[in-house]
Amino acid sequence: MRLATLVTNTDESDFARVRDMDDVKFARLIALVRPDWVVDAFSVKDGEFPDDPGRFDGVMITGSPASVHDDAPWVARLEELIRRMIGQGIPVFGACFGHQAIAKALGGTVGYNPGGWVMGRIETEVTDRAPWMQDAPATMGLYAAHKEQVLEPPAGVRILTQTPGCPVGGFAIGGHVYTTQYHPEIAPDFMADLLDELSDELPAEVVAQGKASLAKPPDQKAFAETIARFFEQARG
Repeated sequence: MRLATLVTNTDESDFARVRDMDDVKFARLIALVRPDWVVDAFSVKDGEFPDDPGRFDGVMITGSPASVHDDAPWVARLEELIRRMIGQGIPVFGACFGHQAIAKALGGTVGYNPGGWVMGRIETEVTDRAPWMQDAPATMGLYAAHKEQVLEPPAGVRILTQTPGCPVGGFAIGGHVYTTQYHPEIAPDFMADLLDELSDELPAEVVAQGKASLAKPPDQKAFAETIARFFEQARG
């Protein structure tokens, strides 16, 4: 399998520069379960888009501190590409910003979380098992780092996962779209560093809850398996 990662992360701070960027994080996530797969990356936030996404077996769209409501040209271009890829049946997986961008591109509504910022490990409940999730745990702990979420999903989607504060935790469209509001690519050390980095910007209780959640590691490999099986069944 050969996948393309569309990198939307706009963080170019000193904090980000001395750590692995999202192209590396997503390649490492896939390598947890399919070490022989090839993952190429395109920095769409810098205007670098694949000429022909159809030459890949699937596409992954990353998270970002940017908002899907930003008027940056690359955001509109990404939405256009999402609609084109889905119309062509190209398998697409989206995480956090990617999840929201897919929803918005297809007519859903994205807005601020009613409960504000969400940070740290969140128990995500599988409420409807897609075929690629048949062996997944009933709940999976994934890291969150967001203040916006999908408030109204696009018409015709199948909601797969939810949390108490996020009823649209992830969804599917047929067998060619799979999303999650969360960050399966983030490892514990990065989450700990991120909470420290944002400690002066976020409410103290959000940081405290996030740090307390780190006592238990995320179910990174279990979720990575669902992503791999999604692409396999889409191309099977």
